[in-house]
Amino acid sequence: QVTLVESGGGLVEPGGSLRLACEATGSNISSYGLGWYRQTPGKQRELVAVIMRGGTRNYQPSVRGRATISRDNTKNTIYLQIFNLKAEDTAVYYCNAFSTADPRDDYWGQGTQVTVSS
Repeated sequence: QVTLVESGGGLVEPGGSLRLACEATGSNISSYGLGWYRQTPGKQRELVAVIMRGGTRNYQPSVRGRATISRDNTKNTIYLQIFNLKAEDTAVYYCNAFSTADPRDDYWGQGTQVTVSS
């Protein structure tokens, strides 16, 4: 069982940056793939970025080049840094830990609100 808690959200001006963190407890994240998703009202949750156990990263096209996902297995924490924030980045951001071996081994945080506005 993994419990995930996000932090780092808030109000940011357009063009600014922020770093979200997601701390895991209950199990070490080194054996999981890790992702960040976001959701706005009335829309489906969408993948922002994912980092696999071996370090392979993939990004949604809208954030590619201005976002970095990283993991620190020693701190059991996942990070998402986004630069040059835009209004369309406004959403609730969720972190996810998943096992590629067992689809039932899938965990979500409670979300953190990011608002990009002047």
